[in-house]
Amino acid sequence: MTWSLLDAHGRRKYLTASERRSFIAAALATADHFGRFCITLALTGARISEVLALTPDRIDASTGTIIFETLKRRRKGLFRAVPVPSELIRLLQSAYCDGDRASDQRIWTFSRPTAWKHVKRRMIAIGVPPHVAKPKALRHGFGVAAVQQRITLSLVKKWLGHAKIETTAIYADPVGDEERALARLMWRNVPFGTGKQASNALAEHPP
Repeated sequence: MTWSLLDAHGRRKYLTASERRSFIAAALATADHFGRFCITLALTGARISEVLALTPDRIDASTGTIIFETLKRRRKGLFRAVPVPSELIRLLQSAYCDGDRASDQRIWTFSRPTAWKHVKRRMIAIGVPPHVAKPKALRHGFGVAAVQQRITLSLVKKWLGHAKIETTAIYADPVGDEERALARLMWRNVPFGTGKQASNALAEHPP
């Protein structure tokens, strides 16, 4: 199978940096039960089923990580630690690690379809195009953001729980702002004026 950041219709499958920021900001604005789920999904790149399986004892404040069981593998018991902001650790601990909840009890008990629909509804509310408004777009957006911040593919692979580096490599293609920055080098001498202005510009700065 060939993995791509574009769907069968040539449309992107990931949230842009601005969409991702807006989604996180909207979730933080409420920080309710669903909001905390959305924030965790966005800041870890975890699969929706992996976040739903999270328990309080896998929120590790001492290392600043959340430990997920990688569920899209043939073997069970494969775990990975994903670094997260200390603010997220405190937000989750204050809500779910208060001693009233068993440490091995699921934090979010709603179903996968309910979670999927809620994430999509929040994305639509901030203006994300309907074809992109899916939980998987947050995972792809996480991968794109990590690579654009020069995080090595080996670390991105570890954080996302990929079995093969070839899967992670789709995020190494220049996208978004980075791609436009590279392309801008080709546009800088294009005369977008009209008439004499364009002719003079082309003469002064030939392609």
